[in-house]
Amino acid sequence: MKRILVIPLILLILTVSCINPFGSMRRERTQHKKVDLLDSILARKKIIALTDYSPNTFFIYRGERMGYQYELLNAFAKYLGVTVDLRIEANLDSSFRYLQEGRADVLAMGLTITGNRTKFLLFSEPLFYTRQVLVQRKPDHYQTMATADEINAHLIRNLINLGGVTIHIRKGSVYYRQLLNLENSIGDTIYIIQDTLSTEMLIQEVAQHKINYTVADQIIARNSAKIYPNIDVKTPISFEQKIAWAVRKDQKHLIDTLNSWLHRFNKTLESRLLYNKYFKNMRVKRLVRSAYYSYTGGKLSPYDSLIKTAAKKIHWDWRLLASMIYQESQFKPHVTSWVGAYGLMQLMPATMEAYGITEDSSENAQINAGVQLLKSFESQLPPTITDSVAKIKFVLASYNSGLGHILDARRLAKKYGKNPNLWTNNVDYFVLHLSEKKYYRDPVVRNGYMRGWETYNFVKEIFARYEGYKTLIDH
Repeated sequence: MKRILVIPLILLILTVSCINPFGSMRRERTQHKKVDLLDSILARKKIIALTDYSPNTFFIYRGERMGYQYELLNAFAKYLGVTVDLRIEANLDSSFRYLQEGRADVLAMGLTITGNRTKFLLFSEPLFYTRQVLVQRKPDHYQTMATADEINAHLIRNLINLGGVTIHIRKGSVYYRQLLNLENSIGDTIYIIQDTLSTEMLIQEVAQHKINYTVADQIIARNSAKIYPNIDVKTPISFEQKIAWAVRKDQKHLIDTLNSWLHRFNKTLESRLLYNKYFKNMRVKRLVRSAYYSYTGGKLSPYDSLIKTAAKKIHWDWRLLASMIYQESQFKPHVTSWVGAYGLMQLMPATMEAYGITEDSSENAQINAGVQLLKSFESQLPPTITDSVAKIKFVLASYNSGLGHILDARRLAKKYGKNPNLWTNNVDYFVLHLSEKKYYRDPVVRNGYMRGWETYNFVKEIFARYEGYKTLIDH
């Protein structure tokens, strides 16, 4: 009897022990179900993108953020109805790692699609096609040579002649594997040096006689040849390859959405104009030689020194004040808006009169008058606003719409349980919605209706541009 009783008990224990652990595992799997990245992007209303810094991806010219990948990314973000949080990373290996760690949503840069990369990345439809070319320097005094054959005699045209040659390439790029394949094909050693410099900077080093050879995508190399006429980019070292963006391997929903958008966008006039702007327009030759081109010049405007001096009076980073001035006037000292605001700081006529500014006033006088106005708004803010970044955002908002409306938004924030001393996700919400009757007719509002979306975007765009300035322009 004891044996008969024991066996069912053991079976019962085994049964219970089998059911509960698996039930627990099912619950745990449910709890840890992967969040769809596209849903997260839409919920947070922001896409975090990594790109590199080059004439073909992202740069600043006369204070304006530009670049093929940058503008394409903004077009995609507009389609999604989100903003762009753009982060710059020159190191490709780091970019791949950050993407895998979830520190970025998409690699918005010109990546070559390779079999090895498809093991851990999902690529978009090709943005364009290109091939890899050898970048080398034309012989000295090539301009005086009678024929192309005479010039070619000094250049590598047959890949067999790469044997024994030292070639510098960007670290982490697909060029390394291609050169290894060539080395194997020609049965000779190619000395490959992987450099931390970008491909564009390596091309510049070839042009400046610092190195003899590098490798680049043909589309990049041709653009660079417009800038440096002494380089040759006519020797291909690969077949045509696809250039695309990439996301993590498990984010099919995001890549499908991106591809669907690209399929439609690539058929538009906007797409053709964008491509021509950066890859066919000769304007790039003039642009890159400008002192206001961030990739080589490092200046934002003709007024940088004045802005730096003025920024110290309000203890701001000068690049933040520059971003505000660009937002107001694009660094144009004599522009007048449709409401009568004038000059670099877009001062209204009454303010101009109060600070002694006329249409004949110097750029320095205009900037200093605007800074005095900023200081005035700061002095009128409640002392409870202690966060330095929040305070600047309140000052900027006041400059754009007037202090009264911003104080109204603070009162609404307090009434509805938000923090009236913080801007982001607190007071800015009520600024954005002060064009709605529910809010501008609220008893706590003393200054009525305002075009709140303008002020909201004013602050947001200044700080977004400032982030770009911080990355690319020295303090």
